[in-house]
Parts: sequence; C-alpha cells; structure tokens
Amino acid sequence: VKNHLDLLSQLMHNFDATDYFGDNAVAQLECLNRAAEFVTSVGKLEKRYMALVKRLKAAYDVCCGSESLSQGERDRVHFYLAVRAVVYKLTRGEAPDAAQMNAKVREMIAEAIRASGVEEIFSLGEDGADTIDIFDDDYLARLDKIKLPNTKIELLKKLLAQALGDFGKTNQHKATEFAKRFRALVDKYNERKEEDAFTVEVHKEAVESLLALMADIKTEMGSFTALGITVEEKAFYDILKHVAHKYQFAYDEERLLALAAKVKAVVDDQAQYPDWNNREDIKSALKVKLIVLLKSNGYPPVHIDEVYQGVFEQAENFKAHRV
Repeated sequence: VKNHLDLLSQLMHNFDATDYFGDNAVAQLECLNRAAEFVTSVGKLEKRYMALVKRLKAAYDVCCGSESLSQGERDRVHFYLAVRAVVYKLTRGEAPDAAQMNAKVREMIAEAIRASGVEEIFSLGEDGADTIDIFDDDYLARLDKIKLPNTKIELLKKLLAQALGDFGKTNQHKATEFAKRFRALVDKYNERKEEDAFTVEVHKEAVESLLALMADIKTEMGSFTALGITVEEKAFYDILKHVAHKYQFAYDEERLLALAAKVKAVVDDQAQYPDWNNREDIKSALKVKLIVLLKSNGYPPVHIDEVYQGVFEQAENFKAHRV
C-alpha cells in the first residue's frame, strides 16, 4: 500500500489535492472532479493511474485493518479510490465497489459524479425504460453545462457509443459506417492527448466534431421517412445502394426503393420461423429467391454473394432485436 501510494503521489505530482483533505464539502467535490479531469487529460496517464489504483485497492483489501497504516495514508487511499470511481463511471458506466470506504466518502463519490453532470445525464428520463433518447434537446442542454472539457468529451463518446449501438439494431450497415467515423474521431482525440498539446481550441474542435457526428446519426435515423419507405426497408436499401456504389454500376433510385421493399418481403417470407437462421434449407431458399429477385429486377448479378451476405446479416440483426 505504501509503495503504491508513493507511485501515485509521483504520478499526480502536478495536481493539487489539498482541497480534498480540507473541511469544505463543496471544495472537496470540486477537487474530485478536477482530479478526474486531470487523470483523463492524457491517455497514458489514465491507463497508468487506473492500473496503479487497482493494485492499490488489492493491497489495501489485505491490510486495511493494520495499525501500520496512518489515518493520513488511509485518507489518501480513499482519495485515489474515489477519483478512480469517478473516472470509471465517466468512461465505462459503473463505478467500482466502494464498500470499504466510509459512508462519508461513498456519499462524496456519488455527489461528485452527480455534480460533474455525468450521473444527471444518464439518469434523465428514467421511468423504467432501458434506453434513453440522447438526441433530446434537454440532454444536449445539460451536456453543454459541463465545463470540464475532458469530462464532456468522455461523456460524448459514451453517448455516441450508445447511439450507434441502438442504431445498429435496425440498420447494421449504416451503423458500421458511422462507427468507422466515430473511431477515427476518437483516435484523433487520443493522439492529440498524447502530444500534451490539448488546447482550448482542440477541446472545442473535438466537442464540435462529436456533436456533428451525433447530429448526422440523428438525421440518418429518420431518413427513411423522406424516402417513403419503412425503417427496415431502408436497411436493405442501404445495402443495395452500397454495393451499386462500390462496384460503380448505375441503378435508378425509384427502382432501388421498390427493390428494397421486395427484398424485405422475401426476407419476411423466409424468416417467419423462429429458427430460420439455423436451418440450411431456409437459408438456401432465401439465397435462391434473392438471386431470382435481383435478376428479374435488372440488378447486376455479378456481386450476388456480397448482396446476399449483407441482406442475410441484416435479417439476422432484425431477428435478434425484434421485440
């Protein structure tokens, strides 16, 4: 424990934690949130910190009752664990078990998470529903109130990951495209953090880029209405359009919309049995019907396998997430 406290002290030597160990509750909460912001400011620092505190906790679990530990050392252990809990909640969703901490510190962690805006964002609209509408203006307004830039960016990353997960339940192909854009933004963000040159302008650029991506996802999720087709037909439409674009063959838009609806009808007909995706006879029949359908509609058959694979995966995706 003493060794890891020393290592963490060196790691955090540029952070002033004095307020945490004072008597001002507001200052203590602000210190916890500033510490979480400090830890998440550089990727390498965050990984190192989280790993050290994990080992610190494992050691502390063994000897927490020892008289060899002073009260000051126990307080420092609680501080590092509290910061880790806030960072964990911010980046992964669930704060680690804080059962060993006294009631005051446990409440402080909960309050710090609430004060940072993280808990508030994720608890909005809780009425028994498993999912939340992260595109609601109220969410974005509350998100805007978070003043700690790294905290805001980490929360935006979580919200986007959730949005893509929800979108992928209805349109796997488009969700995958957006996921690639998201990954590129996150990689760029992480690379800038490692350069220790994460300025106000760079923070602003990162936030604006993530918000722009969120807006594009929202627009895409409702785009099926403008096309006059259902959300499920739009998923098959995107697959057909992607293959046509990839291999550069022309296909009239109106015909493509009609073909997507026909593909959806074929899939519904073949996928009416609960175990259809585990039956080779049904899968084979689906492929044959798709080949006949595409050929009869003049959709170039040279890339049938890619079309079939995309349609089959999307059909399985629908099956997995239908209520």
